[in-house]
Amino acid sequence: MSYERQLLAPSPPNGPSFGGEAARSAERAALGEGAKIRTCLSGVAHRKASPLTLPSPPSRSDGGEGSSARVRVALASVLALTLLLVANACLAATSASHVRAPPDLHQRVGFDQELGAQVPLDAVFHDASGRAVRLRDLLQGKPVLLVPGYFTCRTLCSVVRTGVAKGVRGTGFTPGKQFDVVLVSIDPHETPADARHAQRMDAANHPGAGVAQWHYLTGAQTSIAPLMHAVGFRYMFDARSDQFDHATGIVVLTPEGKVSQYLFGVKFPAETLRLALVDASHGNVGTLIDRLVLLCCQYDTSTGRYTLTIHRIMQGLGVSFAVLLAGLILFLLRAETHRKEAPP
Repeated sequence: MSYERQLLAPSPPNGPSFGGEAARSAERAALGEGAKIRTCLSGVAHRKASPLTLPSPPSRSDGGEGSSARVRVALASVLALTLLLVANACLAATSASHVRAPPDLHQRVGFDQELGAQVPLDAVFHDASGRAVRLRDLLQGKPVLLVPGYFTCRTLCSVVRTGVAKGVRGTGFTPGKQFDVVLVSIDPHETPADARHAQRMDAANHPGAGVAQWHYLTGAQTSIAPLMHAVGFRYMFDARSDQFDHATGIVVLTPEGKVSQYLFGVKFPAETLRLALVDASHGNVGTLIDRLVLLCCQYDTSTGRYTLTIHRIMQGLGVSFAVLLAGLILFLLRAETHRKEAPP
């Protein structure tokens, strides 16, 4: 008997009852089981040795073209859905980062030119040191550049202050001497600490503009509202952007606290500021040349600028010619009188 048959055949039991026919039946059963095991093992070995193959693409006969078209449609649908989701995400991000302005912004924000209006001189504010001051105390017989805005503004207010500083630096005038600069916060929640911080930043950024002599004022709404109403400065608080919407510009006040002129925008040329201060001071500030230049210029309320006009030039030339002619006639008359009085 072979090794395999020895392995698979059961050991013959002891005893005479186990006859020859029974032994042969057991041997045939063992041989059949061994053949089955060999067939199974050979099949496993064959499967392990066979290489991995991919199924062949479907042919036209079994509907392969239709399956490929369905796959392309499915891929196009997935791509379109992906692009749609990306577009919606971009729109949502843009909407979250961009706050739209109110539809009636132009009606609620702006400058109304109230030329000649009187500002409330007894309105009480607090300067950067926390000291209570009245507007009357700041005029002191000098014209004033009134700068409305607020000190924690994240957009335009610092730009306006920069324009004022550059313009003041080129006027040749000294703040606190020929005129004053008064900055008033429109935010009633700001404190003198906010004013001090803004003044320190402006002084560091604009040396030579005399920022240390500027007046940075904060106050209650009961003081802010009457002043801004008097100068025609309209503004609103937009809770969506958590900031104030307001116009840009400054107001020139006379020594009596009346509105003399408006200068709009964020840049204020030194020549314009100088002429505005000379005009507001009624000729008490500046030189004779400044006053002669004013004769040839006209303040344009639509632009907040001085423009050279032919009417003013002709008027100035006419006055000058009249003065010269009067002087010449007077000189000739005196010469004729001296000639007649002289002895022959």
